[in-house]
Amino acid sequence: MDLSLVTQQLTELAREVKDFIHHHRNRVQSEDIELKSFNSLVSYVDKTAEEQLVKGLKTIVPEAGFITEEGTETQGGERYNWIVDPLDGTTNFLHGIPVFAISVALMDNDEVVAGLVWEIGQDESFTAWKGGGAWLNGKPIRVSSNTELKKSLIATGFPYYDFSRMQGFLQLLGSLFEKTRGVRRLGSAATDLAYVACGRFDGFFEYGLSPWDVAAGVLLVQEAGGKVSDYSGGNNYIYGQEIVAGSQSVFKPLQEEIQEFMN
Repeated sequence: MDLSLVTQQLTELAREVKDFIHHHRNRVQSEDIELKSFNSLVSYVDKTAEEQLVKGLKTIVPEAGFITEEGTETQGGERYNWIVDPLDGTTNFLHGIPVFAISVALMDNDEVVAGLVWEIGQDESFTAWKGGGAWLNGKPIRVSSNTELKKSLIATGFPYYDFSRMQGFLQLLGSLFEKTRGVRRLGSAATDLAYVACGRFDGFFEYGLSPWDVAAGVLLVQEAGGKVSDYSGGNNYIYGQEIVAGSQSVFKPLQEEIQEFMN
């Protein structure tokens, strides 16, 4: 499989879906919003965008199955699967906050081999394929060259449904407030990981995530020279609902902080 070509075709498809989402900014009415579960919102924009992505992805890799956030396609593939989040940051989108993204990854068995995060607010297309590096609007990107945690800017996501680990999480935040230049919460894990890949953030961590939140961003970080693991340092970061990612130098001290308070 020509992963470079697959990524190019994925980018062309995502551009069309991005235009659809952008067109519907600030047009969704309250009656268009559904509550999927506690603090989890969805609208016709998410569902229609996912349908458009699925239809196009079937032509790019016909033998691939799908893992989708909105469940518009549920047929799994024997080897290849697309992992699709049509609108990561739906709450931001519905509240008029310009940080939300399309996130699509191609899995070859358990390995991500191609990925795209299109952050729509700033119209930035982050892409990567296995062995091909990471790219932002067609230009190569690398993780931060910062070597010290005290000079780092860290991103995270706040718990919004699983509050069982809240005490440790708040203690971790307090420690990072004192040991870094700051902690940011954008509301889109896919965007957070893309920003780690291009060096805007030095590290990112969050729990309570789904595969479609992180799969594409994981490859971006790895192909940009960064490191990714679960909180314990293992490889269960796509399906394990927790992730830490960072530059080569910041990753280890950040993970040590997380292990002290979250395990």
